[in-house]
Amino acid sequence: MRNVDIKNYKATEKLKLSNKPTEETFGESDKKLKKELEEIREELGDFQDTLYAHGKYSVLICLQGMDTSGKDSLIREIFKDFNARGVVVHSFKVPTELERKHDYLWRHYIALPAKGKFGVFNRTHYENVLVTRVHPEYIMGEHIPGVHSVADIDDAFWDKRFEQINNFEKHIAENGTLIYKFYLHLSKEEQRQRLLRRLDLKEKNWKFSPGDLKERKLWDSYQEYYEDAINRTSKTHAPWYVVPADNKKGARVIVASILLQELKKYKDIKEPELNDKIKANLELYKTQLESE
Repeated sequence: MRNVDIKNYKATEKLKLSNKPTEETFGESDKKLKKELEEIREELGDFQDTLYAHGKYSVLICLQGMDTSGKDSLIREIFKDFNARGVVVHSFKVPTELERKHDYLWRHYIALPAKGKFGVFNRTHYENVLVTRVHPEYIMGEHIPGVHSVADIDDAFWDKRFEQINNFEKHIAENGTLIYKFYLHLSKEEQRQRLLRRLDLKEKNWKFSPGDLKERKLWDSYQEYYEDAINRTSKTHAPWYVVPADNKKGARVIVASILLQELKKYKDIKEPELNDKIKANLELYKTQLESE
């Protein structure tokens, strides 16, 4: 089973996305990568059982990436061996009317995983410093005091928002949530090919939206703001990992391996021991059941 070199992906210093690779196969075939993922996810499934029994930590996995970067299929493939009740996936879309009546972090806070569970955010609270920076007019729908026009959304506004996000993550980390953030780093050419497949294959037509092409024209702006967000918010308690995403099977192996290696560092996460009285009477309980 492969243990990827985490330092190749962890954002620990000022990074330039343009210097990061967008494809990784480890020189292996798709078949071999699929087999490696199966081995890793089986161990992750076992860890989830232990995490649930231990009951003192939760795990939050944040996935971000450009359209077509493979977030949905990555979730499907990595968590196949989990108890269905042990992992909850939230896909955050355009805020609802109710959500707009609260601060922008509210809908994310109430979706956090309970202790003993994994939570996956498919798109995350970072949309509030990514999409809204590309389209600052969206901020107006939040009805923030003092923000009367797009002109009021200046650098100080974004500085404060990044401070709020960092404080949010620090708070939940200090209260037992283990946070892992993954940016699926896709090349512009690979996105073009994936969009074309959505148009060419009838069964994938439903995934295509003309809006995808509109957003694609803003590629450079998105890259700039992703880079800034990662650099500002990759912390020891809430690290970012930049994962090459042009090869989906390679990306899945990387994410799963990083999760398994990092989670194994928590040696205190283990199944609780029976109290002495119950342990002393195990044979008695067994005899009672066998004699029925």
